[in-house]
Amino acid sequence: MDCFKRISFHRVFTLTIFLAFALVGFSQNNKKLEYEEEKNEIIEQSLLNVAQGVEGSNTDFTTLIDVLSSFYEKPINLNRKDIKEDLLQLRLLTEFQINNLINHEKKDGKLMSIYELQSIDGFDVQTIRNIMPFVTVNTDFYAPHTSFEEMMKIAKSSIYLRYTRILEHQKGFDKLSDEDWKKSENAKYLGSNDKLYMRYRFKYMNNISIGLTAEKDAGESFLGNKKATELFGLQQQKGFDFYSGHFYVKNFGKLKALAIGDYHMQIGQGLTLWTGLAFRKSVNIMGFKRNARGIKPYASVDENNFLRGAAITLQPIEHLQVTAFGSRKKIDANAIAQKDTTNGDFDGISSFSSFQTSGNHNTVSALKNKHSLEETYIGANAKYINNNLRIGVTGVHMNFNGTIDKKLQPYSKYQFNNNQNTLIGTDYTYIYKNLNVYGEVSRSANGGIAQLHGLLASLDPKLSASILYRNFQKDFQPLRNRPFAESSTGINEKGLIAGLEAKPNRSWTVTGYMDHFSFPWLRSTTDKPNTHGSDDLLQIKWRPSKTLEMYGRIRHKIKPKNTAFDVQHIAPIVNEDSWYYRYNISIKISESVQLKNRVQFKTYKRGSAKQEKGYLAYQDITFKPLSKPYSFTFRYAIFDTDSFNTRIYAYESNVLYAYSIPAYFNKGTRIQLTFRYRIKKGIDLWLRWAQWHYNNVETIGSGLAEINGQNKTEVKAMLRLVF
Repeated sequence: MDCFKRISFHRVFTLTIFLAFALVGFSQNNKKLEYEEEKNEIIEQSLLNVAQGVEGSNTDFTTLIDVLSSFYEKPINLNRKDIKEDLLQLRLLTEFQINNLINHEKKDGKLMSIYELQSIDGFDVQTIRNIMPFVTVNTDFYAPHTSFEEMMKIAKSSIYLRYTRILEHQKGFDKLSDEDWKKSENAKYLGSNDKLYMRYRFKYMNNISIGLTAEKDAGESFLGNKKATELFGLQQQKGFDFYSGHFYVKNFGKLKALAIGDYHMQIGQGLTLWTGLAFRKSVNIMGFKRNARGIKPYASVDENNFLRGAAITLQPIEHLQVTAFGSRKKIDANAIAQKDTTNGDFDGISSFSSFQTSGNHNTVSALKNKHSLEETYIGANAKYINNNLRIGVTGVHMNFNGTIDKKLQPYSKYQFNNNQNTLIGTDYTYIYKNLNVYGEVSRSANGGIAQLHGLLASLDPKLSASILYRNFQKDFQPLRNRPFAESSTGINEKGLIAGLEAKPNRSWTVTGYMDHFSFPWLRSTTDKPNTHGSDDLLQIKWRPSKTLEMYGRIRHKIKPKNTAFDVQHIAPIVNEDSWYYRYNISIKISESVQLKNRVQFKTYKRGSAKQEKGYLAYQDITFKPLSKPYSFTFRYAIFDTDSFNTRIYAYESNVLYAYSIPAYFNKGTRIQLTFRYRIKKGIDLWLRWAQWHYNNVETIGSGLAEINGQNKTEVKAMLRLVF
């Protein structure tokens, strides 16, 4: 591995940093950017603040972008009653800060100015800067009886059209003879390499949302594949492969929320039921706690993780909210064909071996498994609420219309393997002065129990602490849940995490956490019960001004895993030992130019095997000239990793509603350029070109996605119409 032999790059990289420092002194005074440019920049920075703990290119930020966009265009009036839920949605304030604001207004009356926030505990200068684009202080209160004519003046409609394509030829698009295709249903893709996306959204403030979303993935057929019908008798629909729609209203008197169509449901701490985005461990220690939104509209393209039907939340009396919901939709599953033993004839599909979650229906077998299983959810939640205390009770029942037969292995013997399940859970959160205790306990129909309890403490205006304990029994069988956890399943795990955040002055922030966890039963990668691991992080951030920010981060993670070597058919357990090092700097050279640089290094060692290493270094340039209709972002990155074990994730900007966090591994470079042009008011065009170049491979990808060559290039175009 020749990580440190690229002398020329490091010279250029170092020169760039020193040049940036030199130019800071000559930077211009900050002037206000144009409305749309400022909006996009602020929203992207807010996403960066909350997405640091997310890994994986399939992360979907659609709902969070919607929330930030809505509150940017119609800021939250801090003098309005019942602002707590809206402020929690921003993910930029803790519940302590929100409660301190509410108590300040009760004691001293309404705010006279946004700058009065500086007199409230917990609101330092940086916090106020973070929320200022999304809040306001005035006497213009929302009137629930606004006329239809007034509503239509304020409401906005948006249409988004997006096109994506991989330029290199992939194996799945090879021409095959009928004989070769008939040998395997998965021998080729059904459709073109084009990925299409369409979205319509009507919004009135944050109170009414009507939306329709449609998508076709690469390889899926848009007009149907006649040859597949002839060879396999395949039933195909024409048009987009996935459709989603919703009607949603919020905060109309006693009606707190109503969703018809597709929606998310988020309750408690995510143990009993949670669909949609939920952040895992990150440097934001106050983010260990989930802030459930209850019912919210669904406008994404994840074809599985949502509910379809209707949900309603009512507040019959002052401190009580009651929610009822129902969902029925078809999902993808691998079907097992059953034979009639009396005559050997096919007797239909009655059982399923596993669920499919990719949402790709680009081969014959994938299309056969599409919507092959129907799932039904019904449930209710009752919640007592006041400023300091919330207690909720939830019941959810799920049923499949087929038999689930997963052929369980020893490690999965306690996992759900039935056609119905019921969960009962209770959650709570209580704030006393500068302490916030919260948690949830949930029980599945088989008797398995999971619990999670946490404490947030504002020990001083300059010191905060967070502690969270979780215990998910090995036989706990959740439905759709996303609690705070080391693993992604929320089962078979115990752990205790403690974090601290110190702000010795307005320029410095020191954050760290220590997480120690264990797995009571076997896992897919560990053939032994009662294994242990840890995850520790330390970050130091320096922000002397609004134009300069840098931080350094060290993370050490130990996780149990079977050894790579068989010893007399026994796989003893060893530790995966990983170290992560990151240095990041962001400099605003002028009102139009911003530079971001990052160097990241990772080591990985599995037991006594040889240590593996990897690094990533990139330069970002953002250019947004004032009073111009165009802007662009550019990234040049080099990376070199010994294997997939030393992969490094890095967030990168994209066209609107298409943010991603890809994994950098192998050896090569990545270049991406995103260009935006405002054609006229209400019409915006995005163009993006991104390319992976690998130095140490002759093919990229595997299976039908395999590319014969060293480059993988993606082009993307998006048009937005707002009226």
